[in-house]
Amino acid sequence: MDAIIRPMLTEKTMAYVEKENKIMFMVSRKATKAQVKKAIEKIYGEKVKTVNTHISRKGDKRAYIRFERKSAALDVATKLGVM
Repeated sequence: MDAIIRPMLTEKTMAYVEKENKIMFMVSRKATKAQVKKAIEKIYGEKVKTVNTHISRKGDKRAYIRFERKSAALDVATKLGVM
């Protein structure tokens, strides 16, 4: 199962990158927090501190990923080509 669908790149999520060291991803409805954490660490090579999930009104599952290293979210955003 592919846990990660795509990154969520909006103005609000870019503020999370800069202020809170977080990035938001759209994830599979069936993915657990542990699966999301493992997938992010494998894909981006950064240690994940916390994973918070939320199911939107549309039924999409979103994961807020906070990284251990202070500037890791900025580095991942740079890898994604948004910063």
